[in-house]
Parts: sequence; C-alpha cells; structure tokens
Amino acid sequence: MLEKHTDNSTASSTPIVAIVGRPNVGKSTLFNRLCRDRRALVDDTPGITRDRLIAQVTWGERSFCLVDTGGIEEGEGETPIKMQVRQQAQMAVEEADLVIFLADGKEGVHPGDTTVVDLLRRSNKPVLYAANKIDGPEHESATYEFYGLGLERIFPISAAHGYGLRDMMDTLVEMLPPETAEPEETRGIRVAIIGRPNVGKSSLLNCILGSERVLVSDMPGTTRDAIDVSLTLNDQEYLLIDTPGIRRRSKTREKLEKFSVLKALKSIDRCQIAVLLLDGSEGVTAQDVRIAGYIHERGRGAVVAINKWDLVQKDPKKVAEFTDSVAGALKFMPYAPQLRISALTGKRVSNLLPTLNTVYSQYCLRVQTAVLNEVLAAAVSRHEPPVRGNRRTKIFYGVQVSTKPPTFVLFVSHPAAIHFSYQRYLTNQIRKAFSLDLTPLRLVFRQRGGRREKKKR
Repeated sequence: MLEKHTDNSTASSTPIVAIVGRPNVGKSTLFNRLCRDRRALVDDTPGITRDRLIAQVTWGERSFCLVDTGGIEEGEGETPIKMQVRQQAQMAVEEADLVIFLADGKEGVHPGDTTVVDLLRRSNKPVLYAANKIDGPEHESATYEFYGLGLERIFPISAAHGYGLRDMMDTLVEMLPPETAEPEETRGIRVAIIGRPNVGKSSLLNCILGSERVLVSDMPGTTRDAIDVSLTLNDQEYLLIDTPGIRRRSKTREKLEKFSVLKALKSIDRCQIAVLLLDGSEGVTAQDVRIAGYIHERGRGAVVAINKWDLVQKDPKKVAEFTDSVAGALKFMPYAPQLRISALTGKRVSNLLPTLNTVYSQYCLRVQTAVLNEVLAAAVSRHEPPVRGNRRTKIFYGVQVSTKPPTFVLFVSHPAAIHFSYQRYLTNQIRKAFSLDLTPLRLVFRQRGGRREKKKR
C-alpha cells in the first residue's frame, strides 16, 4: 500500500533583515508598512509570523524574515538610550543577514546615529541606510547631512506614507545573500534541537552524545558560534544542526540570548525534524509557541520534548496543568509526538532517536496515486462534500505532489466551497489510511483546469 520515496529536496535558509536605529525614528512604523504593503505579502499562518515583532515578508520573488528590533527592546526597563541603541545594533549584527539602519530625516544626524553607524561599519555586514519622515522630493535635501557620516547612499523615505519605499525595497532585495540550497551531503536525518535559553539544550545534547554506541564527528557549521554534529546509531545517520554548547560562547553572545528566536529560525530552516525542547518546571511560554508556530508553518517534522519532567511528576496537579497547557498552546500541531524526559538524569532520552526515526519515515512517505484515490472515494461516500448553491462540490481526484512533508493536491469543482471542517475530515482520513499521524500534512484544493486554488494544512 505504501512505497518508500527518496526525496532530493534541499534546505535553504530564509534571510533575516533587522531594522535598527535609536528610539522614535519610526522602526515599528516601517515594519508595519512593509507588512501591509500590497507588494509585500505577509504569511498569516498561526505561529511566529503573527507576532508583531517578526514577520515573513515577500518582496518581488524574494522572501525574508523582517525583525523590528525596537519592539524587541520594548518594556525592558530603564536603560540608558546609548546602551539601548548599541544593544539593538549588536543583536542585529549578531543574527541578521542584512541590516536596515533607520534615522530621523527631519531631526538630522543625532549622536546615537553616529554610534550605530560606527558599529555597523565595523561589522562588515551589508547595511541599507534610510532617513525616515521624508514625505516628498521637496524634503530630500534634509538627508544630505547624513552623507557626512561617510555613507555612500541613504534612501529618503516616509514609512508613514510610503514615499521612497519601492526604491529602497528593490535595492534591499538586490543586497540579500543569493538564494542557495544546502546539499544533502549525508544520508542522515537533519535534526535541530530548538528551545529557549536554559531549557537544557546542551544537557540533552550531551546526554545523546554520551552513549558509547554513538560515533561522533565535528563538522563546520553555517553559523559563527555553532557547529553541526554528525552521529550514527544503529546504522542510522543523524546531522544535528547548529548545535549549541560545543564551542564556548562569548559574553556578548550570552547577553544576546533574547535574540534566540532568530537563531531558532535559521536552524529550523535548515533542519528536517525539529526537537522543540520545553522546560517542564516553567510551563509553555509565548516564545515556545512562537517557535512551534514557525516549525509548523515551515512544514518541518516535530517532536516536543518536555525536559525536567522529574521535577513535575512529583506533583499530580502540576502534571495535569502542564498537560492541559501544552495541549492548548500547541493545538495547531497535534501531530507532534511528546516525550517527557530528564536531560540531567537521562530518563527516557533513549526514546528520542527512535521517535525521530518514526517521524522521519512518515515525513518522507509517498503513497500510490491509485490507492490515494480509493481512500478519497471511500471518504466521500461516507461523508459527502458541501453543497454550493444547488450543486454539491465534486472531488474528481487527488495526487501526492511532494514529500517532506507529504503534500497532496485535490482537484475539485469549487475550492472555495471546501469548509475547513471538511478539509480536516479529509486530512484525518488520509492520515488514518496511510499511518501519517506523526507528520505535518498539506492539502491543496485546486479547481479542475487550474484557474483557482485553495490551500490548507
């Protein structure tokens, strides 16, 4: 009924673009403008891209992750402005592939601008300079003062009204790193251990690598202070992506752990299966949910590992509360199996790699088209599609178009008539028929003839 399929897909990393600048220059206004501009399409799926501070944006044919560093700093106490600006810029330089430096064109050059420009210049990161609050060509002369900072070009823009944004964004896309795909150099499963600071990522890694049966070799990673670790267990190869804790991190990086969501994005983009590590002693946080949402929207396989469970299981009330909170917070990814572990004692950590194997086998599965359509026909006979007007929607046939995750296109008479409840019904029927209960699964409803489509997960 099922057949194995070797998928030659590759993993690519979404560039990160950070907006930096001193307070009140319009960073959040620019962020919001780019997120709602008709040429900038923002993914509205559940999870991290619904967070106001981070958005997945497409301009033309390029996509990138846009970050409002001003928002990240908001509400963190009374910090001197100069220190605040420097910290924002440092965080952006640390994780971003490209930086938008934003200044107040009306106010002119401020000492804080000089501080940030000097820091960015030393970073050797690509920087796009823009002066905000320039509402038209008659005000562009106000930006000339900024050339005194030694800038080659500064874009006069108005984040509030949209003036100058098209030129700026077209240039930004040209400055992005070229789209590259990471070749699958090994047969191994690419795995990322993802989680907030201090949830036990390094402890879990050390516990996994501590097995005498594991063969370990270090490989250069793609991020500056992380490496990939290749290991083999029971003839199965794994590649742990951007592994933390192997190299000693500088004090600067330790201070920048609040930017860990961005580091998680890079790792998730490169992996096939993400291990989302939660702290059982603290419960599920908003940041956990944001990271889980990004795993879901990127279509990665997932395992939820609840660490420090030995501290939770002592109290039956805490066990019930945590179980309910996980079910509620991560309801958009019910396919992700949960493991209750203790990285410190090693309890149940041995179940992790076998669980990864099971998830990966479903993640890569391809089903025969004839059998898929038998399943669909049986599902429709038990529960007919909805009626549109006086006619019942017809499902003509389906085909699996890709794996990692399994993705199916169903050709129907009226895609818009497929209610989410019926889509969920069909999804569950496919999961049940092909034992795909532990992997993300995508359905695309397309009108026969290709004129219109409706995509669901």
